[in-house]
Amino acid sequence: MRVSRLHGIRDLRLEDLPRPTPRRGEVLLKVASVGVCGSDVHYYLHGRIGSQVVTDPIIMGHEFSAWVAGLGDGAEGLEMGQLVTVDPGISCGACELCQHGHPNLCPNVRFCGTPPIDGVFAEYTLMPAENCYPLPEGFGPAEGAILEPLGIAIHSVDLAHLKAGQTVAVLGAGPIGLLIAAVARAAGASDILMTEPLPHRRGFALEYIADTVLNPDDVDIVAEIMRLTGGRGVDVAFEAAGESDTPQQAAAVARIGGMVIVTGIPADDTMNLNASTARHRGLTIRAVRRMKHTYPRAIRLVQTGMVNVKPLASHLFPLERIDEAFELVAAYDDGVLRAMIQVCLLYTFSEPTRLKTRSRMPS
Repeated sequence: MRVSRLHGIRDLRLEDLPRPTPRRGEVLLKVASVGVCGSDVHYYLHGRIGSQVVTDPIIMGHEFSAWVAGLGDGAEGLEMGQLVTVDPGISCGACELCQHGHPNLCPNVRFCGTPPIDGVFAEYTLMPAENCYPLPEGFGPAEGAILEPLGIAIHSVDLAHLKAGQTVAVLGAGPIGLLIAAVARAAGASDILMTEPLPHRRGFALEYIADTVLNPDDVDIVAEIMRLTGGRGVDVAFEAAGESDTPQQAAAVARIGGMVIVTGIPADDTMNLNASTARHRGLTIRAVRRMKHTYPRAIRLVQTGMVNVKPLASHLFPLERIDEAFELVAAYDDGVLRAMIQVCLLYTFSEPTRLKTRSRMPS
């Protein structure tokens, strides 16, 4: 099978590897569509995200949909040839965090495309059956892949305990920020202010979901949001820009007693926040770690039309041109929102319905 592996900074190589065989409870997936996430780009440009460092060649990618191409023994609830969206995090299920319902915080999690775990910029991959969610009629591969960042947005809004009629600021109008705004609107936000330096993203945000979009290169974001809210600030400020200084901006525009949700991942692994701002305003500050229990809700939000993910898939590339996709996203070029790697758009299954399960090696 063809895969794309990162060998070093800006060094992606197409290679051939053996097609994997599912073990008990696993599903062989023919990868359909994969989104190029900002975290993938961090690895591509810097070789790391904080303490997570690429030391050996790795297959990146974790936002994906796929066709069911084989079922290991005990893999139930799926049909051959079915299009599924996939939760990329395989938690242990046994640790304290998992037992308390927080699989996203599992210290033993195996997350696709996070060193040293290979991801899904590949023709085939293996995943546990319970990580695969069948997509209803009308979903395409790209929509299925975008359910992963939509899950991040759902989890971000969940952490905010957003109430109908509350006001929201979202700093950063990239795909995650846009989806946070869309979920916040679906949850009942009455007014959504966004910030974004890139003109094409400002225009898209206004058309897509935002009531107001501010350019941080032209105005003092804090002063302008406070002016627009009559000096009160917003009920919830979401940091989705992934810049070092935006957490402080988020804290400064949240109302007294308000909420700050930090979703973005800064490239330099630093976050600036004045203690006095948070303390004097009595803020609740929460950091987002991936997501949990979001896929069924994400599917329903899209299926019912409450959130439209289609426009976010702005650019489509075959696996052979993955390096072009990464350079496009890294440069914020050509109006890109989410570049999608289309590995397999149509799949007709014609092999045996059950694959011989490989025995597990002792751990």
